[in-house]
Amino acid sequence: MIKALKYIASIQTGLTFRTRLEHSPKGNVTVIQMKDFSADNRIDCESLTLIEMQNLKERQRVRINDLIFRPRGIRNTAALIDRELRDTTVAAPLLRIRVHDVSVLPAYLCWFINLPVSRSFLQRHATGTAMRMIGKKALDALEVQIPSIPTQQRIIELSRLADREQNILEGLSVKRKQLVDSKLMRAITTSRDP
Repeated sequence: MIKALKYIASIQTGLTFRTRLEHSPKGNVTVIQMKDFSADNRIDCESLTLIEMQNLKERQRVRINDLIFRPRGIRNTAALIDRELRDTTVAAPLLRIRVHDVSVLPAYLCWFINLPVSRSFLQRHATGTAMRMIGKKALDALEVQIPSIPTQQRIIELSRLADREQNILEGLSVKRKQLVDSKLMRAITTSRDP
C-alpha cells in the first residue's frame, strides 16, 4: 500500500523564538533545535536548552514516537523521539511529524523518510535558492510505501543492526589507525639512523 504522508501523519512547524535561546537553570521547558541533531540522525536529549516559558500548549509538546525533521541545511533527515521527554517543544525551522495512522510505525516512517529516494524527492520539491528549504507541502506529498506491521518491525530491526555494525566498523577503523600510528612512532624513536 502507498499513501501520501499527509494521510499518515500531522506535520507542525516548530515554535518561533524572537531571540537566541539562552540556557536558564530555572527553566521549565526544554527546546529541540537544529544543533541537537547528531551525525547519525538522533536527538541529543541530554544537552537540550532549558528555557523559561509560560503557557506551553499541549499541541506544542513533543511526545515519544514523534519525528523531528530538519528542513534546512545539507542533511534533511528525521530523528525519532524514542523516550518520554517532559515539557519539551521544537524550535523553528524544525518540523514535528506525529503519526496518526495505526498501520504505520513511527520508527518505520523515520527510516523511510531518511532513505536516499525519499530525500531525493524532498530535495526536488525544496524551495529557495541560496538556502534550500523543504516545506510542509513537500513532506505532505511524499508517498510512503507501507508494508505489513511485521515487515515494518523487521525493517526497523535490520536498520538498527546495520547502524550498530557501521558504528562498530568506524570505531575499529579509528582504533586501527591509532595502533598503526603508535607502531610507526615507536619505529621512529627506536630506529638508529647513522
